[in-house]
Amino acid sequence: MAKFNWSIRACGIFLLWAATAVALPAQTFTTLYSFNGTDGVYIIAGLVQGTNGNLYGTTEEGGAIARGTVFEITPSGTLTTLYTFCSQSNCTDGQYPVAGLVQGTDGNFYGTTGNGGAGGDGTVFKITPSGTLTTLHSFDITDGEDPRAALIQGTNGNLYGTTYEGGANGYGTVFKITPNGTLTTLHSFDKKSGNYPVAELVQSTDGDVYGTTSAGGADRGGTVFKITPSGKLTTLHSFDVTDGATPVAGLIQSTDGNFYGTTLYGGANGDGTVFEITPSGTLTTLHSFVDTDGRDPGAGLVQGTDGNFYGTTEYGGLDGTVFEITPSGTLTTLHSFTGGTDGASPYAGLVQDTNGTFYGTTYEGGANGSCDVTGGCGTVFSLSVGLGPFVDTNPTSGKVGKAVKILGTSLTGSTSVTFNGTAATFTVVSASEITTTVPNGATTGTVQVVTPGGTLSSNVPFTVTP
Repeated sequence: MAKFNWSIRACGIFLLWAATAVALPAQTFTTLYSFNGTDGVYIIAGLVQGTNGNLYGTTEEGGAIARGTVFEITPSGTLTTLYTFCSQSNCTDGQYPVAGLVQGTDGNFYGTTGNGGAGGDGTVFKITPSGTLTTLHSFDITDGEDPRAALIQGTNGNLYGTTYEGGANGYGTVFKITPNGTLTTLHSFDKKSGNYPVAELVQSTDGDVYGTTSAGGADRGGTVFKITPSGKLTTLHSFDVTDGATPVAGLIQSTDGNFYGTTLYGGANGDGTVFEITPSGTLTTLHSFVDTDGRDPGAGLVQGTDGNFYGTTEYGGLDGTVFEITPSGTLTTLHSFTGGTDGASPYAGLVQDTNGTFYGTTYEGGANGSCDVTGGCGTVFSLSVGLGPFVDTNPTSGKVGKAVKILGTSLTGSTSVTFNGTAATFTVVSASEITTTVPNGATTGTVQVVTPGGTLSSNVPFTVTP
């Protein structure tokens, strides 16, 4: 799987030249780490913040055996390789992880590999924060093949994901897997319902799961779909190139209840789009890229604490960009990669750390190695746009009495935790983690933590379920 690509490259999409320019806001871009091959190379996936305050991710290749790694990196840039894939005979532990990780409520991380495993068709794995890996499932084509998307953990504690190929029709699947490894195929895609899903899923506040397929659908440009936890799938939108094509990124649900995402191609200029779609399927194109402001946005968006969305484009600008876009569609290019020490081709999206700063990765470029024509093996970077610290809850919903972990920065000495104004009992585990339970009388709303440095609010409302 060397030099991973999205496999589907649209043909015949024409270009109409149109560009918009927006002044750059104050910002600080920092290259935190440059990979050199021995510690990993080619980062497809984004990062995830752990409860210890550090960031975790995967490299597609590289490491001691050149089949990919799991790594941990501090916000200041100290990197530790936690696991090297294909360490076991015949790569039964998997190889070539192109997807990122998710930290479960049990504190472990969960992910997938695109190849390897007992049948050679990819795996689902669990890895502890210290690096002990357990293979939970090996795909065998009949239940899926080549999982390329990160997993999500549902409110029921199970994990949900997709495979790019395999399943009953060969076009990929949606699956559910328990934390101990029992897998259920929820849907096998076909030409009508879409095919080749690449992106991770998102669970809506309504309990259903939403996602995209990179191809297929009524107009063959890919789809947006909804699937119930029991496996009933509804196609909400089929892309027809004019409104975008080849959505290889997942969706996010905004605080306004609608979903936002990107398409790799299509739109008014053929260079990809940012779109909004309602839970019922009404789609609005917010922005059509045009090379100078970015091209081929292959990653999903993240909603910042300011309410705006942040993302990356693989190409355009110079060698890819980081951008900000308002919910109404005003786009600002925040950084254009040069292909030098700052990196090139940011395939993955961003994560906003609870310190307020955004972190991301690039597929190529950087200061070390000669892994590609840019002279680098990829990077980890940070971008500050002046947003302040906040807290994040894991999970983001639950019943009264549900155990909740609160992630943050400088939490030592905290004196109060409230759920929409209702006080909760809590324990400060570390400077980056508080444990608590949803208190009696709590209602849906903001979680707030009073620290010695001030009051921190959750980035998304916590939903109290019946």
